[in-house]
Amino acid sequence: MTAELTLLILILPLAFVHVGIWGVVLVNLAYIRRQPSASADSCPSLSVCIPARNEADNLRRLLPTLKDQEYPDLEILVWDDGSEDDTWEVLMAAQDSRLTALQGADPPPGWVGKVHALHQCTRQATGECYLFLDADAELRRPDALRQLVARHVGSRTQVSSGFPRLQGSALLLVSLVPHALLSSLPWPLVPRTKLPALSALNGQCWLVNRDVYHRHEPHAQVKDAVLEDVAIGRYLKRQGHPPTLLDVQDLVAVHMYEGFVEAWRGFRKNAYLLLGGTPGRFAVMYGGFLLTWLVAPLLSIWFLASLYGLKFMTDRASGMPLRITVLAPLSYLLGLILQFDSAVHHWSDRVRWKGRSVPSSAREEASPAPTNR
Repeated sequence: MTAELTLLILILPLAFVHVGIWGVVLVNLAYIRRQPSASADSCPSLSVCIPARNEADNLRRLLPTLKDQEYPDLEILVWDDGSEDDTWEVLMAAQDSRLTALQGADPPPGWVGKVHALHQCTRQATGECYLFLDADAELRRPDALRQLVARHVGSRTQVSSGFPRLQGSALLLVSLVPHALLSSLPWPLVPRTKLPALSALNGQCWLVNRDVYHRHEPHAQVKDAVLEDVAIGRYLKRQGHPPTLLDVQDLVAVHMYEGFVEAWRGFRKNAYLLLGGTPGRFAVMYGGFLLTWLVAPLLSIWFLASLYGLKFMTDRASGMPLRITVLAPLSYLLGLILQFDSAVHHWSDRVRWKGRSVPSSAREEASPAPTNR
């Protein structure tokens, strides 16, 4: 076999992969730009549920933006998940009659901390609609909740997943989150197929109708899942409630991590699980990522152009600075190193986050999809 033929055999499958990714990205961009018709007059009572472990600084930013909301029937529930910083003091100092601060210690055996915290919030919630929001989020305008719920109601589904504006100081890594969100899952197919694997949620910001939530109790169903948003998205789809992705970048910002080291540790706890969570699945998926994002651009200038083009499209759609796009190859390289580092740490049971060990095995249904904890 000649070298030219060997190269062609390698290039052709990679070309099909790149074409497929382009198709997914373009379809998703068209999908999120078609916002559902929404009336801000539709304001069912709303419960905002927030998990908080060592989130004092983030809550100092988030709580004032919640206090400024013009939503007519709103309650805010924050579960302090055994924090070791000033989280509880920040909650006690908040001057908002709509805020209910709840406090717990370590989660019970078999529960992941974030999942348990949100489950506990729903035990107290009374709204017709639940919004699950991470503590590092920020509402960008006073009518954010009104518009967010209006878009959820207008989507004509009972489960909505938000695509927020991501911010932070480690954008070389953070920019890979919206890139994955827009390139790994064809969102228009989520409600049109029965395959649970074609579903997920973005755990940073998602909404569900109260009756659907309590009929299926998704957090209790996935209580041991580190990737609870992926698991819940698939679980609810199996129950007949596929999620809709909403572009809420004008309404919600998420400040992901305060530095490169923190970002690396944060992504490290999830990356291995996102690539299957077992050595076999990880080897297959990591090999595919390595060929697609590292080997292919070294083989042909066209693959390098495709890499830049895909990153340009997803970076523009998510508001990333142009300098991050220029450094796209470095982002992909860091992502590949991070994935391998995550695998090594999971294999050796050395993954910790906020003072707690992270389970090293994925739930059976976990596979690539964006998430954040």
